[in-house]
Amino acid sequence: MNWEKLTPKHYYQDPVEHIHSINVFDAKQYDKLYENQNNFEHPVWQEFDAKYKTGFEFKEDITEIDFQKEIIAFWFFRERSDQNKPPQIDLAGKLIPYTPNTFLLTACKDITIQEAKNKYIRRPFIQLDLSTAQFNTIIKRLR
Repeated sequence: MNWEKLTPKHYYQDPVEHIHSINVFDAKQYDKLYENQNNFEHPVWQEFDAKYKTGFEFKEDITEIDFQKEIIAFWFFRERSDQNKPPQIDLAGKLIPYTPNTFLLTACKDITIQEAKNKYIRRPFIQLDLSTAQFNTIIKRLR
């Protein structure tokens, strides 16, 4: 990923160290990936994979978090047709909305999903493979 687009305004220490950014990834590229989210053999996903060389898993629902990862790194792919109030990601007591093209990176595993009143059928996201060393490099640049 091009983490160089992150700025110090995306870095937070409260309640735990994390990065939260909205629309830091180019919207046109995001839209192409979003439109082809069911076909990872599509050229836009192949180009994404070749360019960024960051492993990832596409998950169908925000509750499918893999807590075995070193760093919890989300990229939200909220459905355009989902007009419900978004669920909130509770990160150690801080609520972060599940909004499109948003990144959340943290070493903290104290994460729960606070459901909205009406749960939408599908709440996809990408969980990126980010090592502790990569996360620390990003954090160091943002401090």
